[in-house]
Amino acid sequence: MKRIAVILVLSIITLNAMAQQKIVQTAGRTQLGEFAPKFAQLNDDVLFGEAVWNDSTLSLHDHSMVTISILLGKGMVDSSFRSHLEMGKKHGITRKEIAALLTQAAFYAGWPNAWAGFRVAKEVWADDDAETEKERFQQEMIFPVGEPNTAYAKYFIGNSYLAPVSTDQIHIANVTFEPRCRNNWHIHRAKRGGGQMLIGVAGRAWYQEEGKPAVEILPGTVINIPANVKHWHGAAADSWFAHLAFEIPGEQASNEWLEPVTDEEYNKLK
Repeated sequence: MKRIAVILVLSIITLNAMAQQKIVQTAGRTQLGEFAPKFAQLNDDVLFGEAVWNDSTLSLHDHSMVTISILLGKGMVDSSFRSHLEMGKKHGITRKEIAALLTQAAFYAGWPNAWAGFRVAKEVWADDDAETEKERFQQEMIFPVGEPNTAYAKYFIGNSYLAPVSTDQIHIANVTFEPRCRNNWHIHRAKRGGGQMLIGVAGRAWYQEEGKPAVEILPGTVINIPANVKHWHGAAADSWFAHLAFEIPGEQASNEWLEPVTDEEYNKLK
């Protein structure tokens, strides 16, 4: 059952990633379809199709970083440059990253080109001052942060969020923790079977069973929690964190919530 659950979750991750890594372009046909149909076809189906932009060797984020660098190096700080900045932002390039890229490029592409690039980039990323930490963290993962986890808030120290991923076959949810947020000690009770599995999605966190050292959770870390074992899990002090959580089916399964994880216990973790 656990192996099937892992396969199911990894399949969901793969399908979501594939869905987000596909780019479709129609600008060539829209603007030049009648005037230059061959060029339009090459632009939409080759450049932005399978041959280049949909080559998964690079992420869309990295495709954008490369393209922006080249355009800046050629001094093409025009409407095309702005379009690629806007596209790059959608692909997850942060204001900090674009500033670092343009700063480094200035030494290779020329100071005037960098100044021109910064003028456009400041406009494209102008609204980032209002962007919350939650929204920035969302850019790191393919699953939604979800809504405030009000139903279980009394069992958490700090703020957490819950986003259902699947309700068929196995119930899976993406749980997001703000820095220092952790749930209380608890036990997944079951007469037979049961327990829980966690898979790290983004950020950094801790998992600890009673009487054992805490274990770090990073993206891709799989935590198998046996039934009837006292434990807790939550974000590291310096990081937002999200994990997929799903219950392993069992007989007479239930959750028993216990005491909070004290600051003294938590502050020992680095």
